[in-house]
Amino acid sequence: MKKLIYWLPVIIWVSVIFFLSSNPVASASAIDWQDFLVKKTAHVIEYAILFILLYRATKNVLISLLFVVIYAATDEYHQTFVFGRTGKLRDVLIDAGGGVIGWLIIRKLLPKAPLKLKNWAKKLELI
Repeated sequence: MKKLIYWLPVIIWVSVIFFLSSNPVASASAIDWQDFLVKKTAHVIEYAILFILLYRATKNVLISLLFVVIYAATDEYHQTFVFGRTGKLRDVLIDAGGGVIGWLIIRKLLPKAPLKLKNWAKKLELI
C-alpha cells in the first residue's frame, strides 16, 4: 500500500502529460516569442513536477532524472502522431531542464524555505 501512495501521483501525472500531448495545441499568443515562452514554461513546470514526484517515489536523483529524460523523449515521439504537433529534441532538453529545476527546488530551495513549507515537505518525504 505504501508503494501505491508514492507511485500513484507519478502515474497520474504522466497520464496528465500524455493527455495534454494528445491534443492539438492552440497558440497561447499571437506573438511568436510569447507563444514560445508560455509553452516552454509549461514544459519546464510539467517536468519539474514529474521529477519531484519521481524523487519522492525513488529517493534517487539519477533514476528520477533519467526517467524524466526518457519520458520526455517518448512524449515528443508520441507528439509526432498528433495533428498540429511535432516532436523536437529541443523540447526534450527543455523538459530535462525542468527535471533539473525540480531537483534544485528539492536540494536548494526547500531546505531554506519557511518552517511551515519545510514541515510540509518533510511530511511528503521530499527532504
